[in-house]
Amino acid sequence: MAKSNFNFTPTIFTLLLILSISTPLNSQEFSTKLSKSKLGLKKEKLSHLHFYFHDIVSGKNPTAVQVAEASITNKSQTGFGSVVMIDDPLTVSPDVGSKIVGRAQGIYASASIHDLGLLMAMNLVFVEGKYNGSALSVLGRNAAMDSVREMPIVGGSGLFRFARGYAQAKTHAFDYKTGDAVVEYDVYVFHY
Repeated sequence: MAKSNFNFTPTIFTLLLILSISTPLNSQEFSTKLSKSKLGLKKEKLSHLHFYFHDIVSGKNPTAVQVAEASITNKSQTGFGSVVMIDDPLTVSPDVGSKIVGRAQGIYASASIHDLGLLMAMNLVFVEGKYNGSALSVLGRNAAMDSVREMPIVGGSGLFRFARGYAQAKTHAFDYKTGDAVVEYDVYVFHY
């Protein structure tokens, strides 16, 4: 058998040509249109939830702990660069010993050099009543020194699937010595 000196190396052009022939450019095979009824979705509702968020940074059992900071955090008047992980109780009244209806789980971070502006990324996980096992997701800016702060509800799970809305937060109490805070929340959410 004669040895061939021909050495075939596919070029980028050849590879692109082969790929374009074998794969449709406008392939939509990954999606399907569904009706709300196929997912069991009924009429959309608007619900109002009211509770108190207890951010406890002091004592033997804190529910908010700093997990990161920047090199300038301790020099900054706003704590810029600090990141705090939370698992804060949500209760029916300002008293931390009152009935727990859920937990705020996630993070907040000081994201502003000039004022106390926090990035909030948390889930409001409910453990009481018809919302037991359901959660709402908050992602937004908390201008902590404003008397009323508004943050978006960007989604949810359980009874809060397809949720959207907003949360209003008002500081009920803040202990300057310990850093502990109680924040009143009013949440307005559309869901099915």
